[in-house]
Amino acid sequence: MKEKKTTMTKQVYIKTFGCQMNERDSEIMEQMLAQSGYIPVGEPTNADLVILNTCSIRAKAEQKVFSLLGSLRKQKKQQPDLRIAVAGCVAQQEGEQIFRRMPHVDIVVGTQQLYQLPEMLGRLERQETAREISCDLEKEFIIPPFQKLLQDRPPQSAEFRKFVTIMQGCNNYCSYCVVPTTRGREISRPVADILEEVRLQVNRGIKEITLLGQNVNSYGCTNAVAEKPTGFAYLLKMVAAIPGVQRLRFTTSNPQDLSTELMQCFQELPNLCPHFHLPVQAGSNAVLKRMNRKYTRELYQEKVAELRSYRPDIALCTDVIVGFPGETEEDFAQTMELLETVRFHGSFSFKYSDRPHTRSADFSDKVEEQVKGERLQRFQSRQDAISLERNQEFLGKTVEVMIESCSSADPSEPFQMKGRTGSNHIVHLRSSTQLLPGDLVLVTLTHAGQHSLKGVLKGVLP
Repeated sequence: MKEKKTTMTKQVYIKTFGCQMNERDSEIMEQMLAQSGYIPVGEPTNADLVILNTCSIRAKAEQKVFSLLGSLRKQKKQQPDLRIAVAGCVAQQEGEQIFRRMPHVDIVVGTQQLYQLPEMLGRLERQETAREISCDLEKEFIIPPFQKLLQDRPPQSAEFRKFVTIMQGCNNYCSYCVVPTTRGREISRPVADILEEVRLQVNRGIKEITLLGQNVNSYGCTNAVAEKPTGFAYLLKMVAAIPGVQRLRFTTSNPQDLSTELMQCFQELPNLCPHFHLPVQAGSNAVLKRMNRKYTRELYQEKVAELRSYRPDIALCTDVIVGFPGETEEDFAQTMELLETVRFHGSFSFKYSDRPHTRSADFSDKVEEQVKGERLQRFQSRQDAISLERNQEFLGKTVEVMIESCSSADPSEPFQMKGRTGSNHIVHLRSSTQLLPGDLVLVTLTHAGQHSLKGVLKGVLP
């Protein structure tokens, strides 16, 4: 049994599953816990507190969580003082059931109560309670200002990009989606709070900002921000105008709410990266209707055409669910036709799986697993080929790349570097000069693969 640490030397291990929203939530938890003396570590075996920040959007992600919880049971027996917390969407979805399945868990904290985590830990440390749970979506949810969290935490030398949450929840109720259950209804942060957080991040050396929300396109439309109604395009322009924001991104968008004003931002704002993630989910109108997506295949294609009229070089990515209940071979053929027409630069594609508390879980006409697997393989194979073709369009071009990593195993050899273009393409290159994460360089692209590019360094930008 390891030696008990003092308050100032407690260690926390956070394992994050799922989306960028969860990544940002994990960062917030780490910042809050730092004020209580917790230091992050890279392995659970070295930790006094283990937090699993979970995702339940797909069954496989949820299964991974419970598998890891099972492996932590042995560590808890060897280390009785170890605290184990389950946060995020699985915590919100399962609540008290997690204690029944995994009695060695100490804390279950839902998506909208993560700011209560230090208090929950404090009550456990004072032995006021045996366990702690907080998963009430009915409580008013307020994303607090982050000034103190940011000011109390010294910047890390490798930090150059950050996520900034602008809203939580979703009002769309797609028939397959757990987000309204696990994240609640849409609530937007006030513009002033968002702008202040971005300024603080830039002052700490952050160069790239990504604005986060389940459906950023509806920011400010359905909530009670303490300001006049404000659309997402307005917010985007305000953030883009902050000095020091060299790159600006956002995710995720619902096609039904994609406005002309927002699309024009890609033409008007020089620091808004030419990369857009626009989930379509299916190419069949019949399937889209059963998904409750509230747009048609034709409307999606019209919006893509308008978007490309403002920014022809924009890299477009999407999400696709294969094998939704009732999907026929003809329905799937229409998804394949959409892929050929739009020619996405990349996509995240998955087999449909039933999720708790969703309407589609009760649909009777499920597609057989073998059929889903075969269709997914066909879609991904064609997408890989199209991605390679789209990447080859970059050959010979000189593009701006932001460095993400730089290393050298041998001092006599050039540095191996990885960076990312504004279009979100990964680029590998070499340099005799060591560069830092966040540095901007010009690279002439010489090789294209399915998932990355290679190039020659041409110069370092100021």
